Amino acid sequence: MTTSLSAVIRDPAAPFSIESIHLDDPGPAEALVRIVATGFCHTDLVGRSGLLGEHFLPAVLGHEGAGIVEKVGVGVTSVAPGDHVVLSFDSCGVCASCHAGRPTDCEAFEARNLLGLTPDGRRTARDAAGAPITNRWFGQSSFGQYALATERNLVKVRDDVPLEKLGPLGCGVQTGAGSVLNVMRLGAGQSLAVFGAGAVGLSAIMAAKLCGAGEIVAVDLNSDRRDLALELGATRAVDGSDGDVVAAVRGDSGGLDFSFDTTGVAAVMANAVRVLRRPGACVLVGSGLEMLTVHPSELTGKTVTFSYEGGAVPQNFIPRLIDLWQRGLFPFDRLIDTYELADISRAEVDAAAGVTVKPVIVMP
Repeated sequence: MTTSLSAVIRDPAAPFSIESIHLDDPGPAEALVRIVATGFCHTDLVGRSGLLGEHFLPAVLGHEGAGIVEKVGVGVTSVAPGDHVVLSFDSCGVCASCHAGRPTDCEAFEARNLLGLTPDGRRTARDAAGAPITNRWFGQSSFGQYALATERNLVKVRDDVPLEKLGPLGCGVQTGAGSVLNVMRLGAGQSLAVFGAGAVGLSAIMAAKLCGAGEIVAVDLNSDRRDLALELGATRAVDGSDGDVVAAVRGDSGGLDFSFDTTGVAAVMANAVRVLRRPGACVLVGSGLEMLTVHPSELTGKTVTFSYEGGAVPQNFIPRLIDLWQRGLFPFDRLIDTYELADISRAEVDAAAGVTVKPVIVMP
């Protein structure tokens, strides 16, 4: 058993509670990781929303952890105690999609990442009174000093790379960059419109620049985010409150080759379809409850898909992003502001208000 100082959500409307919880020892195909830092992602708000049922809370959230392996369970061979790791999403490893190298299409993706339980339905953490706490959010629940993870969601990284910066690669940055590099496979000279210039959207913009995109249009309500998008590679920036956003994004062209929505807002997603040329492809990643509504004729010559985690195999893709960052080609660290664990509620407020692009929680 391991004691961890962790941020616990007990009430959807209340701030995080910093508590000492007790974690079980790692079981087969599991590892205990000492978390150095973890990113705060918009998807964590889903975990604290109450939408996952009355039995989900209390819970430890967090799914962009980075740290050092402390212990491994029976059968673990890809990592060992002392290894530096980034924690990403979980997958089963046995379904047809996993066998085909497409873990983001895992048949058990939602069960393994959104329920906060082990694959056999258990919680492996308890509070000081002995009551169970949900602790397998995205197979990790990394808002604490320690996390139990599966071998499938651990990515071994080099020891000389600062773990304090790497957590966001496990989800938000991977989703943005991977959507461009793996899902769209955007080519040199092609065009892209990005709706929402948060961490995911800005990562997509940096990836599009890497691809040699001819035009990259950033759309956001926040002027500071639009300015940052231009600094990171966007060729134009459009105010999302413009009276005719579609016309403003299209500009003098007949439409763009690709569009990317991170907002999950119905009207914005529809506009992401409308800005496309024919043929054109729209990739959606926003986590929300609103529906995409367009007339079927608006899909003529166009494709629309929803993508998890940028279609990435984390064990391959995250080291690739680290290499690009070290070469000065993918400056994702410009998105990061750090907070102490005790200040995690302030980090949440700052992220929601647009003050911080990507909060990273540093563990004591």
